[in-house]
Amino acid sequence: MPQPPDLDLLLRAVLLGTFALSAVFGAIMHRTGFCTMGAISDVVNMGETTRLRQWALAAGVATLGFGVLAAGGWVQPADTVYAGPRWLWLSGLVGGLLFGVGMVLASGCGARMLVRLGGGNLKGLIVFLVMGLASYATLRGITAVLRDRTVDQVEWVFNVPATLGHLAASAGGWPLPVGLLGAALLVGGLLMAWALTGRGFINGNNLLAGLGLGGVIVALWWLSGHLGYLPEHPDTLEPAYLGTRSGRMEALTFTGPLAHTIDWFIFFSDRSQRLSLGVVAVFGLVAGAALHALASRRFRWEGFRTTEDLANHLIGGTLMGVGGVTALGCTIGQGLSGISNLSLTSFTALAGIVGGAVLALKYQGWRLERSL
Repeated sequence: MPQPPDLDLLLRAVLLGTFALSAVFGAIMHRTGFCTMGAISDVVNMGETTRLRQWALAAGVATLGFGVLAAGGWVQPADTVYAGPRWLWLSGLVGGLLFGVGMVLASGCGARMLVRLGGGNLKGLIVFLVMGLASYATLRGITAVLRDRTVDQVEWVFNVPATLGHLAASAGGWPLPVGLLGAALLVGGLLMAWALTGRGFINGNNLLAGLGLGGVIVALWWLSGHLGYLPEHPDTLEPAYLGTRSGRMEALTFTGPLAHTIDWFIFFSDRSQRLSLGVVAVFGLVAGAALHALASRRFRWEGFRTTEDLANHLIGGTLMGVGGVTALGCTIGQGLSGISNLSLTSFTALAGIVGGAVLALKYQGWRLERSL
């Protein structure tokens, strides 16, 4: 009979692997200037698509990679946090809209804020604390009650997981691996093709951003969904994913984990508190950005210059915390990890984020014109 795995050793490997991959993610973001809010701002204000193509390439790589893992049987695609049968389209749109407005006010999403913090920008620390508290309230507090009684009541329930791959296989009568891989090839291929055909796009920096960040998402799906997967946990005799708070397969997201990080700090002495994949990813992202900032001599202490700037970041962090939890993810959680699953809720959340960001950018432009 095969020997049962050493659970502590396996858990440690999953968490250390998550930290290392998240550090790589943070270093690449700091090196390349990858930023979803910045990409939308470039398009709205200058008609420049380079950073948007970076995102499209990363999303395409992540989608193709996850499709291959799922079709090959290396991960269970129905077990991700994005693959439930409920299409929470209103939660995705409303939460995404709030998040999009918030990330413009806070000069970047949750992941970008952690990267800035790693580079010495103390604005990132303030946004981290505010966004984390707002996330906590929307997971378990007063805004959680509001969320649960309003937008979360509107749903479209399918007989299969609400992803394009599962729905394609069900509608076409195809084997599930064929549906999963076909949908991934179509969507991921289109995203990559659009990115790579941009004039002047192919250079080291852009390829590092797209291929590197997308590749990290794929590696984390394998780490969480394959290495950390137990078909039968010896304590519960049920399938389990080691190190995850949700009990399901996870990749990167930076909304709920900010709340979990604050929770871990406050209740550290509680024996029930254990490091999770999301909390380790927060630490890893900051560490990776800090290491690159120091190595490249770009580490600089920065803070707020005006009261208005502080107010914008406080409001922005609050909106991102509430919106990110309501939308079930952020620009990384829904925009890369969720999109790689081809989740319908991820697509609607991403649409809400883009719409909210465009509205906020237009408003900022209108205020600037009035002040001249």
